Amino acid sequence: MKTWLKPLLIASMALAFSACSKQGPESAAAPEASPVAATASNNTVGLAISTQNNPFFVTLKQGAEEAAKASGLTLITVDAQDDAAKQIASIEDLIQKKVKVILINPTDSDALVSAVKQANAAKIPVITLDRSVNGGEVISHIASDNVAGGKMAAEFLLEKIGKQGEIAELEGIAGSSAARERGQGFHIVVDAEKGVKVAAKQPADFDRAKGLSVMENILQGNKKIKAVFAHNDEMALGAVQALEAAGLKNVIVVGFDATADAVAAVKAGKMAATVQQKPELIGKMGIEAAKKMIDGQTLEKNIPVPLELVK
Repeated sequence: MKTWLKPLLIASMALAFSACSKQGPESAAAPEASPVAATASNNTVGLAISTQNNPFFVTLKQGAEEAAKASGLTLITVDAQDDAAKQIASIEDLIQKKVKVILINPTDSDALVSAVKQANAAKIPVITLDRSVNGGEVISHIASDNVAGGKMAAEFLLEKIGKQGEIAELEGIAGSSAARERGQGFHIVVDAEKGVKVAAKQPADFDRAKGLSVMENILQGNKKIKAVFAHNDEMALGAVQALEAAGLKNVIVVGFDATADAVAAVKAGKMAATVQQKPELIGKMGIEAAKKMIDGQTLEKNIPVPLELVK
């Protein structure tokens, strides 16, 4: 071989060996699954919560988390912080992740219709918890009978005041099914009593601080209030603070949800009663329903959760 060809031949062989050494391991390795594909194959369930600033929904989430762990499901929880637009965006994100089922505790029953329809278009089953959605295809709704709960609260309250006197009502978030249904049940009973008058009715958005300020405003114009029905315990506890600050005693306060703070207030005599809705059970039943969907089973359109009065 000519001496000038040897260096060229050696260089060519080295280049070929280098190329093979770079290509070999890469082609032999299995390609990594994308995050979306991994999510889709892991029986992942999405949980869209209205807010984690409310103890009721914190407990609901905990119930769902415990049930998901026991069922071998992966749970992705997103918190809307009571913002419908934020909840819609977070549900869109769950759809992009290709979760198997979406559990929705809606901030607003009307505003969330578009998000449900997007999930429908992606062929992802939707189950609603505690609050319903007024459109789109929902496979199942898991909740206590809020109308029955409102009736239960009203009957107890009327008994305590002897069916005579003025009542204040603190309403939940306008547009939420819970506020509408609890108020509906309450008024079915109360409006039928001639000796009773709902003297004040204002929204306090299921919030304790707002319950305090709204109750303060009500008391500035009327200190004859004999009873208060709040659509949830947070507002009821705010009302208790306002009543104490105004020096008013023996006012019957009834809440809804039976949160730990409310049950403690009932035991202490600061609240008269609260309707127990069992949020942990709602979360658990939501996961159980999602597991059935993943396993190809059918669900009832409405799955009731039992109610109880804590007094």
